[in-house]
Amino acid sequence: MTGRLNSAQPYAIGLFRVVVGLLFACHGAATLFDVLGGPMGGSTPEIGAWPTWYAATIQLVCGGLVLIGLATRPAAFIASGSMAYAYFKVHQPEALWPLQNGGESSALFCWAFFLLIFTGSGALGLDRLFSRGARVREELAEAAQEPVRREEAIRTAR
Repeated sequence: MTGRLNSAQPYAIGLFRVVVGLLFACHGAATLFDVLGGPMGGSTPEIGAWPTWYAATIQLVCGGLVLIGLATRPAAFIASGSMAYAYFKVHQPEALWPLQNGGESSALFCWAFFLLIFTGSGALGLDRLFSRGARVREELAEAAQEPVRREEAIRTAR
């Protein structure tokens, strides 16, 4: 049983990444563009308004990157930090526990993105596609250098 679960781990992480990224991007889109039920604060923020506009932009951009699995680790790092900031600056001064201060989603997003920093994109992310392409290019370059190394070895042996 453990072997089967371990073999499915990259796919479970990939699915987790897609769901978390989609939910996070939806928060940003709702706040910035008044879609999907509209912004939680009532109206869309002015461009450059601190911190709402920046938070929503981070949510949309980083959520989208995590969703497609592109630059997953850096995007998750920024998203996790923004949610930690949101929790401690906005929610925690109201009360200690997330259930009391309304910061459950900030805390959950913070820790979900923190996990993705260490796990990466999992299966089906663009990160894997690009890293696989880079590995193939390195292997091809290495293979192309092999005949040159053989000739150099023969020359030095003479």
